[in-house]
Amino acid sequence: MPSAPPEDNTQWWCDPTTEYAFMGFSYEITDCQSLQQLIEEFRDIRYHFNSRYIRLYGFCDNEGYYDDVVSAAWENSLGVHALIWFGFDGSDIWMTRRDTLFAALHSNPLAKFVTRGVQFGSEPLYDNVLPPDQLTEQVILAKQNLSSLNIPVTVSELAYGYQERGGGQDVLDAIDYINIHMLPFFSANATTANNAWPLVLTDLDWFVEHGDGKKMYFDENGWLSSATLPSQQPTSPYAVANVQNEYDYYVLLDEHCEYLKAVEGGGIGWFAHIYSDYMEPGYGIYNSSMQQKFPFHPRTEC
Repeated sequence: MPSAPPEDNTQWWCDPTTEYAFMGFSYEITDCQSLQQLIEEFRDIRYHFNSRYIRLYGFCDNEGYYDDVVSAAWENSLGVHALIWFGFDGSDIWMTRRDTLFAALHSNPLAKFVTRGVQFGSEPLYDNVLPPDQLTEQVILAKQNLSSLNIPVTVSELAYGYQERGGGQDVLDAIDYINIHMLPFFSANATTANNAWPLVLTDLDWFVEHGDGKKMYFDENGWLSSATLPSQQPTSPYAVANVQNEYDYYVLLDEHCEYLKAVEGGGIGWFAHIYSDYMEPGYGIYNSSMQQKFPFHPRTEC
């Protein structure tokens, strides 16, 4: 980062059509990590793994918390895909989270130089949090609110979330770019990660067909090393959850780097879900003791 930011961010970011391959990590903030922990782990994410971005996951409702995220990201030359977290309790606290985030984006002078985009999530259509017409309205209002900051808006969602809700196409048409949940472990046809490419292509091809050429990222993207929670149980009886398959899935993406690079919109950039098992058991590149579970040096270009 420069010693001081420029006057505006209109020439700040790389053209999204040049972004593909490994982007960084989903990073859950439900633990409300301290500023020091954010700085240390963002440093690891940036310099150990050569990440470009953090994609936030979960929530922390502590006052001023997003300012800490901005500070840690600025210090480590990372962009942030911010998140308005709906949660699963049916409450309207997401509205407060939306307003708090927008206030921080407008008031923190570094925020627009760190925040690459704002997501509504996670899986609001699949979880039926808001009807598609109301979610579309929220996206449009958010785009208007953030237009002076040049911060684009998206929804973090499964292909099936769009497919099962009448009106999902309206949401897809409203968002600025497409954040795709790519979790083939939960497919009814899942077996091992080595065999997952056709499952990835099925969802990707649907987004290509319906996405009007928009930039696409795999944001919640990975394979489970252990399905220990009720919410993690596979649909297919043949789906294998172990560390080898978690590793093999990321190898699979690397092996198809050239294919993903050629996808319309400027290629697919992908995140690893998630940084550590202390955030969400079974998905982490690190286990809950912060020991790396397997070698992880994904390609950032091809």
